[in-house]
Amino acid sequence: MTGPRPVRPAGPARHERPAIDEAALAAARAGDRLLDAARAAGLGRWIAYLEPLPDLLRDGEVGELRKVALRARSAYGPKDSIRDALPRDVTQPFVDAVDRLLKELARREAVG
Repeated sequence: MTGPRPVRPAGPARHERPAIDEAALAAARAGDRLLDAARAAGLGRWIAYLEPLPDLLRDGEVGELRKVALRARSAYGPKDSIRDALPRDVTQPFVDAVDRLLKELARREAVG
């Protein structure tokens, strides 16, 4: 008798898409720095919002990354933005890294 079979994720593994993997890892590192800054400032609302993002960017499957990146990008809204709470030297690298990830994902979708 054997246990349940592991579920194989739909789509390619991240290591098969190195540009996407590297962009997601860069966004995760920038997200870690942003989260550290939110914690240092005691911004509970932003801590709760940001906390899952670095791990999801680091470990998420290729098919999940767009949703995670869009959630990360939504922290930069026109009326309510993390830029209003934290300095540019931590907010800008994160949004830049997330935008690079979104571009890599769009490039993958365009190629097919």
